[in-house]
Amino acid sequence: MRPFQLGSDMRTMRGTFYPTGWMVLLFPGEQQARDAARQLARAGVGEDRMMLMTPQDFQREIAGSAGDDGLLPSAGTEGDTVRKMAELVAQGHHGLFVHAPDQQHSDRVMEILADTPPSFGQKYRKLIIEDIVE
Repeated sequence: MRPFQLGSDMRTMRGTFYPTGWMVLLFPGEQQARDAARQLARAGVGEDRMMLMTPQDFQREIAGSAGDDGLLPSAGTEGDTVRKMAELVAQGHHGLFVHAPDQQHSDRVMEILADTPPSFGQKYRKLIIEDIVE
């Protein structure tokens, strides 16, 4: 697993956080996120497809990209999603980003983590943010 790095492909043209093809899973603490990553790696998910996001990473890279600054109307929920993540991160939650470009990969990740479910999870697909865990 690699440290979190927000790539330009994880933002919209307006700078809104929107990591298409990634699952964003939050766990109550760092150890739980690392344990989940180990489970995924043991099951064959490549470590290069996973990133650990600390609360500091979130504050530095994502917190300011809610995307609903009021300048333009938005039909999306990007801002609400970032705010919900911010609440959990403020409580010490850590994120595990897993690249899952299609539904089959997403289903496999959740199957592997069935015994250690995240406290929050979103899958970012083109034009759709799918709730995995609320």
